[in-house]
Amino acid sequence: MDGQVVIEDYIRRLKQLGFGGMLVSDHNSYDGYRQWKDSIRGKRHHDFVVLKGVEYDTIDCGHILVIMPEGVKLRILEMRGLPVHLLVKIVHHYGGILGPAHPCGERYLSFATTRMRKGLPVRIMKESDFVEIFNSCEEPEDNEAAARLAQRYHKPGFGGSDSHKTDNIGMAYTELPDWIKKESDLIRFVRSNPRIECGGTYYKRRTKDRLGKWNALLVQSFYFYNKFGGFVRSRKRRRELKKMFDINSTRT
Repeated sequence: MDGQVVIEDYIRRLKQLGFGGMLVSDHNSYDGYRQWKDSIRGKRHHDFVVLKGVEYDTIDCGHILVIMPEGVKLRILEMRGLPVHLLVKIVHHYGGILGPAHPCGERYLSFATTRMRKGLPVRIMKESDFVEIFNSCEEPEDNEAAARLAQRYHKPGFGGSDSHKTDNIGMAYTELPDWIKKESDLIRFVRSNPRIECGGTYYKRRTKDRLGKWNALLVQSFYFYNKFGGFVRSRKRRRELKKMFDINSTRT
């Protein structure tokens, strides 16, 4: 439901623009990356790095970007609706990193504008590994607020195009060293708390611009959509969490 462009078209366009790689981060799904892994990797585009991520919809904190080491496959990350404190524990336990996407953007989609219990926003920032500080589909003042948030908590910043469609592919960038070829390389680099250069240009044909005042209704409807989606998957999440707990108990 997220990216509306096939993965190879993303790659071709990004290569035309001079990019050397991309992080695929669909909402609650690795399907885009699976298309790369099953149909393209090892066959073509050998000079282009594709990394696996996911934009997870928490039940209480909006969207969180998650990057796990290669070889770590957690089904729970494709089941929306975990509370953020549990997501943080799971991701870090399995060696991954995470950080808020567009943290100062729309309500219910972004953690800084979503009502949470006292103390949770500070805890989230302390436990995050990075912050998306430039998103080409957000307002300039929201990105500026995100950058200040990252600076306050001494977190590296990422840039993301949030490109669901062809016309805003490559409108944001994140400069990374050439030696980063896999997820564990990126995780190791981010954990060193580097200063990462990122930025981009703003997309002018956003859905909320076309909707105008009706966008407020769309944003409000996301609250119910997210709650319903989390409820529908609650049984599957519980089963998966129990399985993960049982496996960890056996290892201990």
